[in-house]
Amino acid sequence: MAGLTDLQVRKAKAEEKPYRIADEKGLFLFVTPAGAKLWRYRFRFNGKEQTLSLGAYPDVTLNDARKAREGARLVLKSGRDPGMVKKIEKLVGQQRTAETFEAIAREWHELQQPQWAEVHASDVLTSLERDVFPSVGHLPIREIDEALVLATLRIVERRGAKETARRLRQRMSAVFVYAIASRRASSDPAAIVKGAMAPLQKGRQPAVTSLDAAREMLRKIEGTPAHPVTKLALRLLALTAARPGPLACTPWAEFDEVDPDDPVWTIPAARMKLKKQFKDDEARDHLIPLSKQAMEVVTTLRDLTGKGPFVFPNQRHAHRPMSENAMGYLINRAGYFQRHVPHGFRSTFSTVMNEQFPGDRAVIDFMLAHVPKDKIEAAYNRGLYLARRKELAQEWADLILKDAPSAAELLLGPRKILNPANYQKQRAA
Repeated sequence: MAGLTDLQVRKAKAEEKPYRIADEKGLFLFVTPAGAKLWRYRFRFNGKEQTLSLGAYPDVTLNDARKAREGARLVLKSGRDPGMVKKIEKLVGQQRTAETFEAIAREWHELQQPQWAEVHASDVLTSLERDVFPSVGHLPIREIDEALVLATLRIVERRGAKETARRLRQRMSAVFVYAIASRRASSDPAAIVKGAMAPLQKGRQPAVTSLDAAREMLRKIEGTPAHPVTKLALRLLALTAARPGPLACTPWAEFDEVDPDDPVWTIPAARMKLKKQFKDDEARDHLIPLSKQAMEVVTTLRDLTGKGPFVFPNQRHAHRPMSENAMGYLINRAGYFQRHVPHGFRSTFSTVMNEQFPGDRAVIDFMLAHVPKDKIEAAYNRGLYLARRKELAQEWADLILKDAPSAAELLLGPRKILNPANYQKQRAA
């Protein structure tokens, strides 16, 4: 029996009822009343007749259909069911499509999240979303090699964030290890590139530590064109010596509870840098006495951002907090790249205040939430030295902001935002 020709397939017309046109060795063209032309392969497996779909003409040509039929016949000869093999291959294909780096990373993150503090879990996912997913998130995890991982990390290193790049490598490596354990990857290229990372200078983060230099730095930072909320964030960071991460994410609810006659900012333990077992311990809330100058910043900010959930909202998404990086970028633009970082204000405060008040070292450490290692597990008294801490907070504010403009005057900068009402109008626009 002669097989079909391309002309016969092309000229096959729809009829009132569906019909078949046979080719050879079980292959036939099935024509529907709607005019669709579908390739089918008829075979017997375990004594039962079965039919395998091979695709639609013209996407699948006669030649393509014959090749698919021969492939199915080879499967039959091996003692397997071609229909079942096709279903398995389809499922595998769907699974591999879903096995992108981003999909597996989110799965890994969700699995790890219960054992992490909320702030840390958010930081891990945000860092991946910002610096990894745009580069390799869409790729099947099996196709990501050392070159792709290193190229992704180099982008982060080139912006000066070497420590961030190293944390990202560790997190990527954890995702690869998870994929290996769940049989969706066979190697960890993030582990291999560890030796190729840019060298990191060990030691404390860069910081200006003399009083005169700190005053000059603040003048330059506050004189650099920037968003007013970012400037106010850096001023409050300098005044409180808080950690930049918790400060950037401060909700207005925390300042709403501050007594204006005895202003003390309470950062809940859940937002502090603590082991997870201490996150729900109210006794480990961190109390930060607010100087008059710090309260001026809070009052100015309330007119600017007080209608939203966060004291320092993201410029693009007001329902999200600002990025800690925004403060770092402003410091860099002011000329202090690799000389000072947001976290460095804690070193500035510690160095200057210990020089000015050498007998108050324990109090100053407490103001920085530094607890001796031998007392970490012991009962914690958050109010310890509170009266002296209030005095030192005002002393520090008077020292660091000597001859500095008020918080409200910071709004009279290059952006010409003369008052909070103008700022609100600009945000609305």
